[in-house]
Amino acid sequence: MIRPNALQAGDTVAITALASKIDYDQYVIPAREILESWGLNVVESKSLNESFHGFAGPDTRRCEDFQQFLDDPSVKAIFSARGGYGTTRFLDEINYEAFGKSPKWIVGFSDITAVLCDVYALGYESIHGPMPKTFAWDEFSLQSLRKVLFGESVRYQSPPQAFNRLGQVQAPLIGGNLCLLSHLMGTRSEINTEGCILFMEDTDEYHYALDRYLVHLHRAGKLGNLAGLLVGSFSDLKDQPEDFGSSIYEIVRYWTDAYDFPIAFDFPVGHEAVNVALPLGRTAELTVTAQETTLAFS
Repeated sequence: MIRPNALQAGDTVAITALASKIDYDQYVIPAREILESWGLNVVESKSLNESFHGFAGPDTRRCEDFQQFLDDPSVKAIFSARGGYGTTRFLDEINYEAFGKSPKWIVGFSDITAVLCDVYALGYESIHGPMPKTFAWDEFSLQSLRKVLFGESVRYQSPPQAFNRLGQVQAPLIGGNLCLLSHLMGTRSEINTEGCILFMEDTDEYHYALDRYLVHLHRAGKLGNLAGLLVGSFSDLKDQPEDFGSSIYEIVRYWTDAYDFPIAFDFPVGHEAVNVALPLGRTAELTVTAQETTLAFS
């Protein structure tokens, strides 16, 4: 995997809106101040101040803004202001030719999983992590993002969980929003999970829908060839486990029961306050013991 250069003080980074509209004053201004406090120069897209139904401007506007920053070699990182919905509507229109000559960090999560998987399929690392809308959610997560961007090593820990499956493995890390991982199959952004540590998270879903996504991954052969699995937060679910008959823990273990790779639940990634930065495509060491789970990057 090709890794964009670590950021340095004085570098220029961009904030754009790839999906849903955002409150500029509430989220973008404070996020810009944080990035500037890291010694970065910040440029902004026009779509941050636009609204088209639920989107941050029409598809053409959001696409043009993203393409502009991809093509600009002076921009060293691109932050999606938030997720929501809308990135996949224009993703096939994006041209990565200039990006390939001057790779840069692309940062986001949730709906932005689509972009992260798109650049992963091309062979580039990206960052699944806090976005301007979520910068204020948790200081530890925000600092983990700064560390990954500036080339510092990171190591994460989470407590033991009864549904965990113990083991240790070293492999590339890939993943994101479970709904998007399912919906990307059959497109150019579909991920190859063979020999990888997969992580997944989601929000605002029914238990049956989560089961449906995992059935899709299972039938497509995306689970049987894994090296390991990290299960993040599944937030604000629309029903209770008893409504479907299984909890998210039971659903995941059911569809992975035939395999022997390590599994860690309740890993701090997803639509909760603690959402650590994960460099997609980078080799990680996952260790799941009876005492704790650790994920470390060199």
